[in-house]
Amino acid sequence: MTATYRKYILNFKQPSGTSRGILKTKETWFIILENNGKKGIGECGILRGLSADDRSDYKDTLRWTVDNIELGLEVLLQKLVEFPSIQFGLEMAFKSLNSENPFELFPSKYTKGEDSIAINGLIWMGSESFMKQQIKDKISDGFKCIKLKIGAIDFETELSLLKSIRKEFSSSDIELRVDANGAFMPDEALEKLKRLSDFDLHSIEQPIKQGQWQEMADLCEKTPLPIALDEELIGVFDVTKKKELLQTIKPQFIILKPSFVGGFSGSNEWIELSELQQIGWWFTSALESNVGLNAISQWTYKLQNPMFQGLGTGGLFTNNFDSPLLVKNGTLRYDSSIKWNFNL
Repeated sequence: MTATYRKYILNFKQPSGTSRGILKTKETWFIILENNGKKGIGECGILRGLSADDRSDYKDTLRWTVDNIELGLEVLLQKLVEFPSIQFGLEMAFKSLNSENPFELFPSKYTKGEDSIAINGLIWMGSESFMKQQIKDKISDGFKCIKLKIGAIDFETELSLLKSIRKEFSSSDIELRVDANGAFMPDEALEKLKRLSDFDLHSIEQPIKQGQWQEMADLCEKTPLPIALDEELIGVFDVTKKKELLQTIKPQFIILKPSFVGGFSGSNEWIELSELQQIGWWFTSALESNVGLNAISQWTYKLQNPMFQGLGTGGLFTNNFDSPLLVKNGTLRYDSSIKWNFNL
């Protein structure tokens, strides 16, 4: 078996705003395995400034990984605990290599085009008019769940946006989620959650910055609005530490990004621990290309979680790879009549 790696820069169609700044490009890496004429492709979806493995030795670790591919998947996963995106890329590449079709990792009704995955429509931060236009577009595109990034513009403006949606659409028409990306200060967060709860929201992601376990635990205990942990899970590698985090904070939900939490196996560990405590969960992509999104969506479908998933990010880039993934009427579908065009 031979293994190589390659860097690829994804370009956003339009700069996308978060509370951590504006994103114009997204760096990603691919691991390509070859064995007896077969090929396996895996994506290591790192997000600079956020991923736990955003380290100066990332490229060296990728090189070491492909140079030592003969160690096998299990051994490599153990040695790469602090590099969750490389773990996921490896899992994906080995699964791809061992599949009949390198892009059909988990055959199902979804990959046959007979079923779809309900997803949320993502509203990026920006001016009030820009955000309003996005909301109108998502609703007219058939989305039944909308997720707004909040925390970068004036809070009163954000509240008025939510109010304008609720004037037209009840919670039975449109499920509303918000994602603060840790933008609130601990001493103001509860009051802001109370005001947000007026709009019958499904949940808020990461209201305060990660790492403040006691403050987050207090919030989760007192909140009028369900809280979902997102960034909080990043960099928590040890199963004992994962258990301690969930038992301490007691969130209502956790959000799993396989590139951030160690792929399929890392996500499975979080799911098992959260279900023991009746904590809900769903999946979100971490701005991977269609290659990573493809793997996440197939696996997500296999787990049959009925909630809206955060998997509608494939259309954000100008230079993504042509794939069978299709967003239609607020769902992610797999149209096998569209062929893959994976050229690096």
